[in-house]
Parts: sequence; C-alpha cells; structure tokens
Amino acid sequence: MATHILLTGASRGIGAAIAESFKHDKVRLIGQGTRSGIPTDFADPKAPVALWNKALDALDGRIDVLINNAGVFETNPLDIDHEDWVANWERTMRVNLTASAELCRLAICHWQAEGRPGRIVNMASRAAYRGDSPAHWHYAASKAGMVGMTKSIARGYARQGILAFAICPGFTMTGMADDYLASRGGEKLLADIPLGRVADTDEVAVLARFCALSAPPSMTGAVLDINGASYVR
Repeated sequence: MATHILLTGASRGIGAAIAESFKHDKVRLIGQGTRSGIPTDFADPKAPVALWNKALDALDGRIDVLINNAGVFETNPLDIDHEDWVANWERTMRVNLTASAELCRLAICHWQAEGRPGRIVNMASRAAYRGDSPAHWHYAASKAGMVGMTKSIARGYARQGILAFAICPGFTMTGMADDYLASRGGEKLLADIPLGRVADTDEVAVLARFCALSAPPSMTGAVLDINGASYVR
C-alpha cells in the first residue's frame, strides 16, 4: 500500500528536493504551493484547515505522513515603526509556526480517529538553537517553537504510534550559488562553516525522506542537525 504524504512548501528549494527524493518510493504525495498541487497562503488563518481538507480528499481520505516545510525568512529591523515590527513578527509566527501547529493537530486527530499510526516531519532551523541576526528574532523564535512542539508531540503520542521528528538545517543552497552567497555575506558565511560550504537541498531531503519513511520508532522526538558543523550541540 502506498504511503500518503502531505508536503508543505513543495514548490522550490528544500521542498522541491524532498518531493523529488520520493520518486522511487511507493508514495502518493500532495504538495502545497506547487503548480500541480494545492496553492495555499499560510498568512491566511483559514488556510491550514482548507489545505488539510483538500489534501485529504485528493488522497482518498488518508494521510500517513505530514512534512511541514513551508516558511518565510523576512527581515524585521528593530528600528522600524512598532506596529510594523509587531505585524512582521505575527506574520512570521503565523506562517512558520501556527500553520504548522494546526496541521500537526489535524494530522494527530486524523490518526487518532482512524486508530492508525502516523509520522510528522517538521523543518526547523539551526536558528532554533543558535539564534539569528538582530533583524530575525521572529524567525529564530518560530523555529525554536517548532522544535519544542515536535518534542511535545513525540512525548505525548508515541504510544499511539504517532512519531515526530525535527530537522534543523543551517544555510542551504536554494538558489544561484553566487547570488546566494553574496546576499548572505559570501566568504564570511563560509568561514563560519567548518565543512567549507553550505548544504545542498538534496542533503536535507535525505533526512526528510528517512524520517518520513524509515526512521525507527525509537527515534521519535529526535532533532537532526545538518549544518556543516557550524553549530554543534
């Protein structure tokens, strides 16, 4: 029987690589944000429920794995207007954390109602532990929240066969190499990574696929780093 997967943020970067990683597996995947999938704006509070229901219909009423990959990384300088700063904070929390939390809740309730196991893979970030720049408090906080949420889910529902994993990438090559590095400090960025390069999206996808399909149940609650040793815990 095919594994049914809902993957958010599937249109590009890490999400597209994750979708591609399943091409030889017996899976049916619905991607959010793809041309062939379900377009969704997570800034809309109604979006997570609408996405879940559409994906459930498209997958014949069964979802086995939820991969929360959608997110935004936007600047929020301290010196802007206070109301704008708060609005930026709340948008990032809504898109990066609250929408993922809603989908996790919907998935858990689905599996409990069906009496079946399920898996959640949450894409967090190195920033959850290391923090981020002064213009990205909100991003770091949202990813730290995702890690805490993942651990809570793992501890709360393991005996029901509901497993949860978090993946924490550092900088990842999601665009043209030169432009990407230039926009993030170039050689200074690389100097902070002992491996000497940023991660490829395919490397992150390896971990996501592993957690979604074959990670042993005793690994539930694991937070997996993939950052070239730029932050080690």
